[in-house]
Amino acid sequence: MLVRISFFIIIGLLTISFANAQPEKVEILLLGCDHLSQIYKKGNPETDVFTEKRQKEIFEIVSSIKRYQPDMIMVEELPEEQNKLDSLYNLFRQNKLVLQNLEGGRSEIYQLAFNAGKQLNLNKIHCVNAPGGTSQSILDNGENIHLYKEETAALREIVKEKGRQIQNGSLSFTDYVRFLNEKETVQKTYHLKYITPARITNGTFKNPDNMVDTAFINPKYIGAELSAIFRNRDYKIYSNIVTNQLITHSKKILLIIGQAHIGSLQSIFRDDPAYTLADTQTYLK
Repeated sequence: MLVRISFFIIIGLLTISFANAQPEKVEILLLGCDHLSQIYKKGNPETDVFTEKRQKEIFEIVSSIKRYQPDMIMVEELPEEQNKLDSLYNLFRQNKLVLQNLEGGRSEIYQLAFNAGKQLNLNKIHCVNAPGGTSQSILDNGENIHLYKEETAALREIVKEKGRQIQNGSLSFTDYVRFLNEKETVQKTYHLKYITPARITNGTFKNPDNMVDTAFINPKYIGAELSAIFRNRDYKIYSNIVTNQLITHSKKILLIIGQAHIGSLQSIFRDDPAYTLADTQTYLK
């Protein structure tokens, strides 16, 4: 009896010790965004982030994500551009960089990441993008292609309507970013890129870019091949994120990236026991 009690006491102590030894999870907030510089239409001030009205909305978004209090901000820029971004960010922190004079200054990297990083007194904005990916339009034939085309058209119409609202001034950038990060919107995008294509078989890619190695594409699984191309890039981005965290030991990460990556990255981080996903909608309310 004493032996049995001792055994369970030892097991209990080992369990407690193991639990206490587990490292604290890293929290990550994935903020899906449109490329703000691409929204801009010359001659239409409603699309210009530099107007007083739109700058106010940009700072509303910055204030929202600042409440998350990240100790590390990552953006959709290639690591090879890190030195250039460091130089620009240092100038920005010293009030020596005028974004209006910077090529691409309307980008979410400068508008959101730079402003949030400066307000949080962070020393660096980290580049975690990865090469790869291609246009969804290269998949335009094969068995069941109508499923993909119909779903693409439906989602595109929703996004176009939001674009029209921005152009006529009836939709704020704040509400647009909220829309992009709604669970339903993220799920629709994810389903189109990673679920529906698997139903498309026996086809060929139309005018693929040089990032697609067609020598290894199996026409029988043409739709799945497209999803694999997208997923491959997302895993590289994921690798850049987690390896940067290992260097910095950050505990609260903010990633600002194109909305099309959000659903895929969410699924990857859900399977990583070292990470926990912050609820983006909580901070955008």
